[in-house]
Amino acid sequence: MRTNLRTRPTRPLTVVRNLGILAHVDAGKTTVTERFLYATGATHKRGEVHDGTTVTDFDPQERKRGITIFAAAVSCDWDGHRINLIDTPGHVDFSDEVERSLRVLDGAIAVFDAVAGVEPQSESVWRQADRHRVPRIAFVNKLDRAGADLDTAVASIRDRLHTVPLVVQLPIGREDGFTGVVDLVRMRALVWGAEGEAYEEGPVPEGLREEAGRRRRLLEETVAELHPGALEEFCAGAALRDATLAAALRDLTREGEGVVVLCGSAYRNRGVEPLLDAVVAYLPSPLDVPAVRGTLGGEVRERAADPAAPFAGLVFKVTSTATGRLTYVRVYAGTIEKGDTVLDATAGRTERVARILRVQADRNTEVDRALAGDIVAVVGPKSARAGATLCAPDAPLVFEPPSVAAPVVSVAVEARRSLDTDKLASALAQLVEEDPSLAVRTDAETGQTVLSGMGELHLEVAVEKIRRAQTLELNVGRPQVAYRETVARGVSGLLYRHVKQEGGAGQFAHVVLDVEPLEAAAGATGGSAEGFVFRSAVTGGRVPQEYVRAVEAGCRDALAEGPLGGHPVTGLRVTLADGATHSKDSSEMAFRTAGRLALREALRTSTMALLEPVIEVTVTVPDSVVGAVLGDLAARRGRVSGSAARAGTSVVTATVPLAELFGYASRLRGRTQGRGTFTTRPTGYAPVPAGVADTLPTR
Repeated sequence: MRTNLRTRPTRPLTVVRNLGILAHVDAGKTTVTERFLYATGATHKRGEVHDGTTVTDFDPQERKRGITIFAAAVSCDWDGHRINLIDTPGHVDFSDEVERSLRVLDGAIAVFDAVAGVEPQSESVWRQADRHRVPRIAFVNKLDRAGADLDTAVASIRDRLHTVPLVVQLPIGREDGFTGVVDLVRMRALVWGAEGEAYEEGPVPEGLREEAGRRRRLLEETVAELHPGALEEFCAGAALRDATLAAALRDLTREGEGVVVLCGSAYRNRGVEPLLDAVVAYLPSPLDVPAVRGTLGGEVRERAADPAAPFAGLVFKVTSTATGRLTYVRVYAGTIEKGDTVLDATAGRTERVARILRVQADRNTEVDRALAGDIVAVVGPKSARAGATLCAPDAPLVFEPPSVAAPVVSVAVEARRSLDTDKLASALAQLVEEDPSLAVRTDAETGQTVLSGMGELHLEVAVEKIRRAQTLELNVGRPQVAYRETVARGVSGLLYRHVKQEGGAGQFAHVVLDVEPLEAAAGATGGSAEGFVFRSAVTGGRVPQEYVRAVEAGCRDALAEGPLGGHPVTGLRVTLADGATHSKDSSEMAFRTAGRLALREALRTSTMALLEPVIEVTVTVPDSVVGAVLGDLAARRGRVSGSAARAGTSVVTATVPLAELFGYASRLRGRTQGRGTFTTRPTGYAPVPAGVADTLPTR
């Protein structure tokens, strides 16, 4: 039977799938998205990354650089289901875009290169999905490439991601000869023509029947080990029915017990339609995930994905366009209609929804309403930021916002013409509103405006966006890394008395602090995401609880600038050991001031150490230049942690201080005649060697 899937009939839209595409750079995320849109009839021409004609990479910088920079939302219909899809960036500098997207998704497709397998950023986004408990299926892409091997890629998924791969397809042909797949669940062959427009469904080829039978048996055994219902049927009949196997795969995927693995070549349009079928069959709908939780007055409350419930949604992205400000919202509960008034529960103000848009990357279609489970953009809210909760005014609720990573690289930015200074300030404020992983501050000593972000590329993109959108001429300084300071050896029993009397009510606060380093102070550990732990050991009510909280707030104020160079302080534990109050002159303000000044004095007394961001670098180069590359990494204070040979190339993994990586791309291209590539992944902070620390400028 020959099936042309672009004319395949669909049932009425009854179920929604909200999913993201996750992968390393160049694994094929955007191509998979383009093929989804084409196969479902949402587009009538296949866009290509190398031609700059893709729907989701619509920004001029994305098309120029050939990478995804901004998460883009699109929608399509498949087999009676509405699929809301977010194509996420693969570059490490834009991992916060992935974080915000994962916060609102119910499932994801992880795309892997059939030659490279699990790459560094693949591993990073997988861990992000683990944190958000997002069920995934895997697609091993580019099986038509030389050196592609499904089994090797699956082994890397098992070994590096520590999950159970459930392989449901067997390739037909290798490399250039790859033409289709054997569906191990229904034991059928799907073979695509030269143009990939349609597939031919038929029996398993004679030469693959034995191998397909062996792999089907292995799949059944693995599923039976993980799924009680499947185990019962397997033991009773020594085999699983197709329906039982499919149901068990769905349960294991949604519970995170295993990951279904499919394969194909998105560029050649082979394997795309079965992947769409797998999205519908295995990934959850909004009705299949637990009710979303929020807080109200410190009390945890739940909202089910019910269109009749009070409206509640999470803002995960904000963009400014020529036609106005777009606020992207995942509707978790209730219904939102055009003209509704909603409460921004995070900011505590009401907003009016002027329009509701179903987004197709840079295009949109206006709709009258959005129901629970939808992902839409709304026009009207003026101040809602990414992470804000929008809800019904009479049923307030606050959702936990996506986490935002601390910036690690900074550049000074100024307008070349003084007349453009205010215009630049406005553009930077808008930029930070759209991308919370960017930060802007004014240097107290130089008066310069400093823009901070997640990496060199992140800042390059941000600066170029301002130049293009605002037609500004800018001067941009050299990148500077974000150092941290930590306590190497602390102090005990530091006494600080804050006494101030200037007529009327005075200020009195007496605190005694113990300061010590946290274990693994170079990272954000010890029970605090900030690398700071505060506790009180005061007994007998000598310091009331509200004053204890004020001391903690004061200590947090003091963390902004350390004594070595004015860098933020991390990796310490502060204990309020003792204190005293005055019946009239003590106040929360006095104890907050005492806490701030006491910790500053304690840090000056302690032995401090400077920390710098460290990056894991994976370099792929020809075997002939490995020695030169290793020497260059050593000169950059890099420490090689592993190496492997792969088809005439060597893959070297090393940890290198971020400050030493500026300009590395150009240096690597020169040493390898353009044949070398590298990827990076942040690994935290490490102490700066004494000789290097002495040469660094203060903040």
